[in-house]
Amino acid sequence: MLSNNRGRLMRSMLFTPGDRPDMASKAAAGQADAVCLDLEDAVAPGDKEAARAAVIQTLRGTDFGARTRLVRINALDTPFAYRDLVDVVENAGDQIDLIMLPKASSGEDVRFVATLLSQIEARQGINRAIGLEAQIESAAGLVNLREIGAASPRLEALIFGPGDFAASMQMPSAGIGEFDAYDDLYPGHRWHTVMQMLAATARTNGLRAVDGPYAAFRDDEGLTRSARIAHALGFDGKQCIHPGQLATINGIFSPREDEVARAERIVAAYQEAQDAGRGAISLDGKMIDAANLRMAQVILARHEQVQARRG
Repeated sequence: MLSNNRGRLMRSMLFTPGDRPDMASKAAAGQADAVCLDLEDAVAPGDKEAARAAVIQTLRGTDFGARTRLVRINALDTPFAYRDLVDVVENAGDQIDLIMLPKASSGEDVRFVATLLSQIEARQGINRAIGLEAQIESAAGLVNLREIGAASPRLEALIFGPGDFAASMQMPSAGIGEFDAYDDLYPGHRWHTVMQMLAATARTNGLRAVDGPYAAFRDDEGLTRSARIAHALGFDGKQCIHPGQLATINGIFSPREDEVARAERIVAAYQEAQDAGRGAISLDGKMIDAANLRMAQVILARHEQVQARRG
């Protein structure tokens, strides 16, 4: 089944522990574009079953408004993943927009979850496709990005997971997504390769590219730097672990007023040139051609999404 929402706005995605309905309720009324009820890292092994029941309760009893509703299941190499899908989707699948698959290491991982979702949807009479997002968090995930990105029409996004990726690659790191002394020693951005490959794979397949969280939620300067790097590399948004990070993230992944104004001028000038039979034009002392037009159209499309969300 095809997910029809690959272009949905997701500047910010806020995690809440699956076993904390009170936190989910606050998140549902906050600034996040998407709220993810987490059954994986945020829930202790002994609490997984109770957390599933809490997630079902939250999904069925909470008004998320226009926010995208996600559930992150446990990894497929654990004894929890299949019950996460069966229990939660059977009982609240009509309230779920996306399932997040952590530690996706191959296209087969994505196809397995997609197949199981198809069976549950058919049995429960859910008449819309629940989308998928795949987290790239391992060396295998990086090596198999091309296969993962094209694995299923349900897939909507690829997400970079810096913490587990660092562990898989045996890269020393002081915190999840944070900057540390190793960043000062390395002549460049240590995550550039995986992030650029992830973004390119996402664009090739019409998917969103989402950056992982910045764990030091009181470090505003570091959060801003991390988000700006992701934005510069073509990412659509970033995961958050604290509500205090949302305003910064939403702002960075929204077009600035000056960018929107210039994009509007480019579109207008290019149309005027086309009407006059000219191919390339000059604006503010710079040549403007079809590539500039496409970049301007991307900015204006994102601006329209942001305005619609605010409205």
